[in-house]
Amino acid sequence: MPNNTISKSNYRQLQFNDLSKDGQLRLFELAFPSLVFGISSIPLCAIAFAIWAYTLNVDITGLLLWGLIYLIATIGIRLLHNAYQIDIKKDNYDFIVSRWLPAIKSVSFLHGIGLTIPFFILTDKVPFEFNLLYLVTVAAIIAAFATHLTPILIAFLYLFIPCWSTCLLLMPWTFPHHWGILFFLAIIYAASMYKHALLGHQFFLKQIVLEDEGIKLAENYRIANVEAEAALKAKNQFLITASHDLRQPVHAMGFLIESISHRNQDSSLLPALKDLKQSVRSVTQMFNSLLDLSKIESGNIELHAENIFLDVLIQEIAMVFTEEARAKNLVIRLKFGGDNAIVSTDSTLLRQSITNLMHNALRFTKHGGILLAIRKRNTDWQIDVWDTGIGVANDDQDRIYSPFFRSEHAWHIDSAGHGLGLAVVARCCAIMKIQYGFRSRQARGSHFWMRLPSVVQHLQTVQIDNQIKSERTYDARPSLTGTCLIVDDDPQVINALHSLLSAWGVEVQCVESGKQALAVLDSGFIPKAILCDQRLRTGESGFDVLRELLNLYPEANGAMVSGEFNSPELIQAENEGYLVLHKPLEPNQLYLVLSSWLKATNLNEI
Repeated sequence: MPNNTISKSNYRQLQFNDLSKDGQLRLFELAFPSLVFGISSIPLCAIAFAIWAYTLNVDITGLLLWGLIYLIATIGIRLLHNAYQIDIKKDNYDFIVSRWLPAIKSVSFLHGIGLTIPFFILTDKVPFEFNLLYLVTVAAIIAAFATHLTPILIAFLYLFIPCWSTCLLLMPWTFPHHWGILFFLAIIYAASMYKHALLGHQFFLKQIVLEDEGIKLAENYRIANVEAEAALKAKNQFLITASHDLRQPVHAMGFLIESISHRNQDSSLLPALKDLKQSVRSVTQMFNSLLDLSKIESGNIELHAENIFLDVLIQEIAMVFTEEARAKNLVIRLKFGGDNAIVSTDSTLLRQSITNLMHNALRFTKHGGILLAIRKRNTDWQIDVWDTGIGVANDDQDRIYSPFFRSEHAWHIDSAGHGLGLAVVARCCAIMKIQYGFRSRQARGSHFWMRLPSVVQHLQTVQIDNQIKSERTYDARPSLTGTCLIVDDDPQVINALHSLLSAWGVEVQCVESGKQALAVLDSGFIPKAILCDQRLRTGESGFDVLRELLNLYPEANGAMVSGEFNSPELIQAENEGYLVLHKPLEPNQLYLVLSSWLKATNLNEI
């Protein structure tokens, strides 16, 4: 919204009263020191002219007395200015204006009269040149004040009008032979000084207005920034809370689907169950991405480097997008880097970056397909995402990684989204401190890439193969033998876990609180595995419950299973060496954990 003062200035000249109180005080701060300096310089002028008059054998008593008066005035004006500085600190605007504006006007008036005194003292005693030089000196002093005293225009006028008017009136006596031409020039000079003073005054007023506008804009920016940070914090907190609540049914859904798949005897249902598993996996990935984005935006990301098998990673990511590509009649091809394609970085950020690139490629590709490749580049591994989509126009290539940027061509293909995908990629790569970039030709496709240093480490192929085997369906898994105690207060999760673990051959007991868990143990149930949620409806800390149960049965193994990520209790649990699993938990991950704790009929098949 435009400032009212600026709006007024469009119709008339600015006035002193148009300014804010703080702006008016700043004009005082500009004008008062100029007045102090101007008065303080006159004793030196008096000495100079007294020396000249002395060489002319003129009585200099009057000039010396004039200089002495100005010396006293110099001391007085400086004391006055110190008193003004003391009043300024009291922060009483009305008192300052009511007291000091009349004082400045009075001092200016007296100074203006004081500058004309030498004319009275020296009339008919000094030659024409002496009087002319002093007149020029007075004119120079007025010109200086026309610039430096005009922040308060009225103060300048109180000095200028009486001073120059007196000079004009005295000209017939001071310059008896030349007063006509000098009077005419003095009138022109007066008009010029008055015009210059008005312009200078307007300059200072507008400068104050602009400064006030800058201060207001800076304050508005600060307020907007604080509000934006508060909104971002509230949004991130909402996402964390909402995702925790939404993770519960998704967590349960994954276990129920796996339980159904394990019991299913109808081969015609296998494709549907496979698609359902893939959908749940996509939703799981969405939750993880949502939380990752919130962490990136809040600036609270901590880099956790670990060795990553790139071949396994791109295969997992490609599986997430298989159904989407199939629905659009697109082909996803993979090019693996081999057994030694290993890098060390944050797996979450790297997965998020590749996922965003794949999602971006699928959205803007109508025909053809996508190639996700791992290639060796000197000592680095390069991850490439090629597509046959619409490409990026030359004019847009400098802005492609900017937040909320969507090119005009992209809108015609897909109007959904907010242009954050590539911006998140750029932020993730910056956090990981890796190189990234792209090449693109409009209507021909794009090539996005990331380059990471390789890890010099020889790992046998069987390690990768075993990880890829974990993607198999679980109806081929051997049954487990043992007991498991589950502490969770969500009925859906309890039912799903009970169904799945029972299908795997595990004897399961499910409770909602630490008190119920102790009651089950008192009944004779001896757990070999304990899975405990952190946020329990009773208000108990799940971590405290887990530690108490493991103290009672130290031969058992336990883990925290929670939808929270930044809980201090979970961080403490990880720091103390406890296993922490996050919802929604993949059934294969749960099986691998339980198979290491419980006895399987044939572990060699894993």
